[in-house]
Amino acid sequence: MRFAASRLAEVLDGELHGPDAEVDGASVDSRSLTPGQLFVPVIADRDGHDFLDAARRAGAAAYLTSREPAGGTAVRVGDTAAALWVLGARARDLLPDRVVGITGSVGKTTVKDLVAGGLSAVLRTHATRASYNNELGVPLTLLDAPDGVEAVVVELGARFPGDIARLCELTRPTIGVITSIGSAHLEHLGGPEGVRLEKGSLVEGLPAEGYAVLNDLDCGADVRARTEATIVTFGAASGDVRAVVVGRDAELRPTVRIESPWGSGEVVLSVRGDHQAVNAAAAVAASVCAGVGFDAALAGVGRAEGSRLRAEFWRTPTGLRVLNDSYNANPDSVAAALVALAAVDAPRRVAVLGEMAELGDASADAHRRMGELAESLGIDVVAVGTPAYGGTVVADRAEALAVVTALPSDSVVLVKASRSVGLDRLADELRDGEVAAR
Repeated sequence: MRFAASRLAEVLDGELHGPDAEVDGASVDSRSLTPGQLFVPVIADRDGHDFLDAARRAGAAAYLTSREPAGGTAVRVGDTAAALWVLGARARDLLPDRVVGITGSVGKTTVKDLVAGGLSAVLRTHATRASYNNELGVPLTLLDAPDGVEAVVVELGARFPGDIARLCELTRPTIGVITSIGSAHLEHLGGPEGVRLEKGSLVEGLPAEGYAVLNDLDCGADVRARTEATIVTFGAASGDVRAVVVGRDAELRPTVRIESPWGSGEVVLSVRGDHQAVNAAAAVAASVCAGVGFDAALAGVGRAEGSRLRAEFWRTPTGLRVLNDSYNANPDSVAAALVALAAVDAPRRVAVLGEMAELGDASADAHRRMGELAESLGIDVVAVGTPAYGGTVVADRAEALAVVTALPSDSVVLVKASRSVGLDRLADELRDGEVAAR
C-alpha cells in the first residue's frame, strides 16, 4: 500500500524530516526489507534504531524514528510501535470488506495458505507472510497489501488474553475461521478454558452479515453463541463441509474428497499429511463464503503451497528422508506429525523431538503422551534436551545430528519442536549436507 511520507506524518501527528518520498509497504527488519518500504524501528530485545543505516542501505524509502533523524526521509514520532499500529488501522480503512481472519491452536498458518490459494483462483489476494500474526506482523500485513487488492487473509495469533480481540479491532474481519481449539499456549492463556475463550473471541468481532467458519468438533454451542454471523462448519465426519482422505502419494500429499452444500469433488493437495484434509475443508468453506465458486476454490486450494518449516518433505544428500515440521509444536501438532510419519513406507522411522513450550502444568503429561504415541506407532524418539518423551535422550542439537548421521539412508526422520528450541537449524544442517560430511 502506497503512502507519501508527508501523509504518514499527518496521520501520525509526527514531524517530517528530509524530502517527501513515497513508501510502499513497511518492514521492521532491515535484513528482509524490500526497496521502497517504510522502515519501522521497534524497540524490543534490540533497538531497531540501531539499524537505521542498514535499512537505508537496503533501500528504505523512509523511516519512522523516536530519536533525532539520521538523514534521508524520516517521520519522527513518540512511539514507533504505536505508530505502526495506527498505520495498520489506516491501511485497513482503505481495504475492501473481504477480509478473512484465521486463528486456532494448530493449523492456522497452513489454513491461511490454503485460503489464499482458494481466493486467488478468481480474486486478487494478499495474505499474511509466513507467521506474521502478532501486534507487529498484523499491521505489517495490512500495510503490505497491494493497491487494487480484492481479498485479504490475515493470520491472528494469541499468547495472552485479549490478543485476538485487539487484533480483530484492527483487522475487522468479515469472515472468521477457527481451525481448532486445543492445547497451545496453555500457560499464558489460563489453561484449556482460557484457550477456548481466547480463540472463540474471533467470532465476536464478525459482522452479522459475515461468516464464522468453525471446526465442527472443537467449536460447540458456547462458541457459536458468541456470534451473529452465519455459521458454516467443517470437519472430517461431520460439519457442513466434510473432507476425507481417499489416497496419498509417497511424499504424504493426500488426495481429498470434499463434500459441501455447494458441490463435491476430489483434489490432490500440495501440503502434506492426512490432517491437511480438514484444513482444506476449512479453506474451501472460507473461499466460497468470500464469493468464489466451489470448483474454483477446490482447485485453488489444491495448488496452494504451505509455508516454510511446515510438513516439508525432502531428502538429504545421503538419501535420508526428512519430514521437517520444525516451525513450532504443541500436543495436537506433534500427534498429527507422528501419524504422518507413521504413514511413510520405511524400515525405520525416527522422530527428533524437542520441548513443547508454554504448556504450564500440563507439560509433563503432554510430553509423556506424545512419547507413548510414538512408541505405539513404531517410531523411535530422539528427545533433544528433555527426558519427558522417553526414548533416546540427547543434550543438544549437535548430539541429535550425530544420532541421525548414524541412521541407515533408507530411514525417515521427523524434526519437530517449539520454535524456541531451534530444531529448524538441525533441519537446515541436514538439508545442507552435514550428514554427508560426517
